[in-house]
Amino acid sequence: QVQLVESGGGLVQPGGSLRLSCAASGISFSWYTMGWYRQAPGKQRELVADISSGGSPNYSDSVKGRFTISRDNAKNTVFLEMNSLKSEDTAVYYCNARRSIRQYWGQGTQVTVSS
Repeated sequence: QVQLVESGGGLVQPGGSLRLSCAASGISFSWYTMGWYRQAPGKQRELVADISSGGSPNYSDSVKGRFTISRDNAKNTVFLEMNSLKSEDTAVYYCNARRSIRQYWGQGTQVTVSS
């Protein structure tokens, strides 16, 4: 059974930082591209960042320079370091694992940026 369990969300003030974690089980983690997506109320789910099995990161333009994605294959965990947070970063953040036609999602963690 595949499980992706996110943690680290919460309430933070504009300009603050948060670190999200996603622990994976039930998959050969190192073979998968791991990603973070987000969905704000009334909007479609969008890619925030992903990192290939080889460790190459990719970022959406809206977070480039502020967010950093990384992975620890020994711990089957992917991270998203979020700095200089803005109100428009408020969303539910979802962890994603994909390889070929296989794709799995976590349950999501809420990130709220507000003063």
